[in-house]
Amino acid sequence: MSAIEIVMGILIIISSIIIIAVVLMQQSREGGLSGAIAGGADTFFGKNKGRTMEAKLEKFTKYFGTFFFILVLASTIILLFVK
Repeated sequence: MSAIEIVMGILIIISSIIIIAVVLMQQSREGGLSGAIAGGADTFFGKNKGRTMEAKLEKFTKYFGTFFFILVLASTIILLFVK
């Protein structure tokens, strides 16, 4: 194993653990379709929706998920060209 394989493996493991932790910290949405129609419309356009902890966790999940995808893709490409 080369050093780059070890570093990429460690980064992937750490980022996957962080993604799991962030997803588990988010609240579940058990309202279903009725909850989305009845009460979800009021809060969707609220002034402070982007400032809540839930909104920050959602943004972090999106950004870190994208980072994880790019990291795995780069790792695969690098490992193909190294060998």
